[in-house]
Amino acid sequence: MTTVAVYTRVAAVRDQVRLALGRSPAAGIDDVMYLMADTGAEVIRAVEEGLADLLVLDAEAWPTGGLGLCRELKNSDIHCPPVIVLIARRDDRWLAKWSQADAVLAHPADPGELARIAVTLLAERQKEHV
Repeated sequence: MTTVAVYTRVAAVRDQVRLALGRSPAAGIDDVMYLMADTGAEVIRAVEEGLADLLVLDAEAWPTGGLGLCRELKNSDIHCPPVIVLIARRDDRWLAKWSQADAVLAHPADPGELARIAVTLLAERQKEHV
């Protein structure tokens, strides 16, 4: 089972990610289970406990933004899974680079592009753990 942690407080963003990836996004990728997180602390706990294979973080999440959370996780001592950040403004790409995200998509993300990037990152992660 592959676990995708989605951090946002916006139901439409959660639905968008879930619909884009579905339960079985591609051959060679285990079925996907979703962990919906309302707080940055929930995401950190999931990473610390090794529960997440991929993070999808909403840069506009409040009170902890997804960009700051991504940077915190990438610079911590714990092994952070790949991270996709969803940004509201294309001008925020520089912040996404600062956050050390593995991929950046403007919200609302194109479902095909979101799925393609997620599958690529999950496949790379699976290769690392073989």
